[in-house]
Amino acid sequence: MEPQPQYNDFRISVPAEFENVFTHFYFAENTSDIPVTKTLLPTYQTILLFCFGENASMSAHEKTTIYVDKSIVFGPVRQAFEYTLPARSSILVANFKDDSFFRFFGKVSVENLIKHPDELLNDNCFTDLWYRLSEINSTVEQVSYILEFCRPYLQYQDATSHLLSSFENDLLSPVKVIAEQTHQTERNVQRKQKEQFGYSLKELARYKRFLKAIKIIEEETKQQNKLKWFTVIDQCGYYDQSQLIHDFKHFINLSPSQYLKFQQEICNPKSE
Repeated sequence: MEPQPQYNDFRISVPAEFENVFTHFYFAENTSDIPVTKTLLPTYQTILLFCFGENASMSAHEKTTIYVDKSIVFGPVRQAFEYTLPARSSILVANFKDDSFFRFFGKVSVENLIKHPDELLNDNCFTDLWYRLSEINSTVEQVSYILEFCRPYLQYQDATSHLLSSFENDLLSPVKVIAEQTHQTERNVQRKQKEQFGYSLKELARYKRFLKAIKIIEEETKQQNKLKWFTVIDQCGYYDQSQLIHDFKHFINLSPSQYLKFQQEICNPKSE
């Protein structure tokens, strides 16, 4: 009998001081003797990934494979991608929140960014950080070390970005409201959103609608209820089934029914 892969993963919350910088940290390890492949749903976050052991790999829809040597910066994660953990290897992932990647690195990419973090800073500090982390046995202590490492470099969040990241009224236009509150043009607010967050509010609204559909599917599945697609369409504000299918194809390259079938193999970082 072939050995079954042993994949362990968990989330690490961050102290209140860093809640506007990172949503959480994510740890995963493959303790078996064979590789394990998982699919990560889109997060619209930029991630900083550290790999320990043999190089992990990532593959997007285009099937271009990227190998992770020690660490990599990737995002904003707009579409699902597969990642493979080789035998006896692990990853530790920092998930930047809102504009915090911009606040740390002073730049952000509106396209998918895939780089070694040292390339963004023209410095070897992240390679040095990886060696320090590799000497720490506790994941919680590794996270604490990363947080202390980040502290001196973080810029303050300006007033406009704070309003953009905290706006919650779905019935109002955030760009219009924030432009009036800060005495700016709507175009300037839109530009700041794109430059500092890496995506537009229109993109984010579409993603949140898709994420709501995913949540309903997961909840109905857990309760072992017969899933009614019309309910998903209605509650999430889709025009019809074809629009729902289009969003699923766009974000994860699967139809809703295919997602329902394969969801156990897919990691949803937004699930608690």
